[in-house]
Amino acid sequence: MIQSFLQRLARWLDRPFFPWKKLVIGFSLAEFALENWLLFRQYRVLSKTSQPKALENEIDKPTFNKSQEYGRAKAKFGFFSSLFNQVKGLAVIWYDVYPKVWAVAGLLLARYAPERFSGEITQSLVFVFLFSLIDTFAGMPFSYYHSFVLEEKFGFNKMTVKLWITDMLKGQALTIAFGIPIGSAFLSIIKKSGQGFFYYLWLFMLVVQVSAITIYPIFIVPMFNKLEPLKAGALKDGVEALASKLQFPLGELQVIDGSKRSSHSNAYFTGLPWKKKIVIYDTLLEKSSDKEVEAVLAHELGHWKMGHTTKLLLISQVHLFYIFSLFSVFINNNSLYESFGFHKERPVLIGFLLFNEILSPTDSMIKLIMNVLTRSMEYEADAFAVKLGYTAELGSSLIKLQIQNLSSMDADWLYSSFHYSHPILTERLKAMSWVGDKKVVDKSADNEKPLKANDIEL
Repeated sequence: MIQSFLQRLARWLDRPFFPWKKLVIGFSLAEFALENWLLFRQYRVLSKTSQPKALENEIDKPTFNKSQEYGRAKAKFGFFSSLFNQVKGLAVIWYDVYPKVWAVAGLLLARYAPERFSGEITQSLVFVFLFSLIDTFAGMPFSYYHSFVLEEKFGFNKMTVKLWITDMLKGQALTIAFGIPIGSAFLSIIKKSGQGFFYYLWLFMLVVQVSAITIYPIFIVPMFNKLEPLKAGALKDGVEALASKLQFPLGELQVIDGSKRSSHSNAYFTGLPWKKKIVIYDTLLEKSSDKEVEAVLAHELGHWKMGHTTKLLLISQVHLFYIFSLFSVFINNNSLYESFGFHKERPVLIGFLLFNEILSPTDSMIKLIMNVLTRSMEYEADAFAVKLGYTAELGSSLIKLQIQNLSSMDADWLYSSFHYSHPILTERLKAMSWVGDKKVVDKSADNEKPLKANDIEL
């Protein structure tokens, strides 16, 4: 029934001379306008000189001013980088760069590759590699500026240029190593499964996601960071007792050297359902008391206890099935291919890219819905830690991170709805009914660089 409906929809949408290119450009410009209108709203909040009343007793004026300055600097960087990406994206569409790069990929294969490597799948992989190189080189100035100018100015960057380049090369190598087999299988399934390919494609991607969850912490993380067992002491005893109390299947308790790249603080758990490990950033250990670290982990274990990770995985599967089934409507749309310069060939990969261009207007709405969901999960995880008796420690830890990281003290409600997966600090403290009996101060703040925690997963 679903397949029959999708086939009828596909025939209805395949209209000769339909202006798909103009439609995609219109979608792109509308999305760009929306994002920057939201950014403008947030910039006005970041320009305020008075701090939120809820934080007046916890955060001093100089720290607030520096946080606002950092927020404005990131907002300006975000605008110019998004403007560059917008111009680049429009140029790719308007000047038919897709068919040109596709032709170059075919030419390279014809000249330098053995005949057994010819074919649409191999050409698609070369096409992706070429575009990846273009994007990497185009984005390097922005990546360099972000790490070595913006972050350096506010004391957050700890990377060397050598490490920055090494990370980039490792990332490209991993993309090739995993991208070739996954991409080949992705395209082969579509080619061999007929009109109902989306069922098989969905099952394949489920296997890929579950495998990635298993492989990433074991093989990928050690390529970029060093992990060591947490040393024996009060913190280790406390965490193990907490895990035992919650019946968390703790297998390993490790510390990761996140400080080699930046001052991000975080803690997370990973692993198989029957054996998991907790990983704590060294920066979190340096800046927090043992009880505050326990409070952070209590919050994270709250996510596990309430099945948030599993729920998000299931939601992502529903979303993937929706995307793949809708893609079947466009995969053979002749008018779509012709609008973008493909008059003779109908490469599956190109069809998927063009389909995603058409689907992009829904991204903002899906992101908004997901933010509503993840925010509720954060409140639930906070409440879980509170029930375990960590109200004071969790509240002081969140405030201390806010001070150390120069995170935005306030946010425009509409901007935060679209961009923040976590509630802002004042919202979380209010939900926790947290009342501080003294000012939260980072005693090392005058002597050490602040932590960056704008993307902490607490």
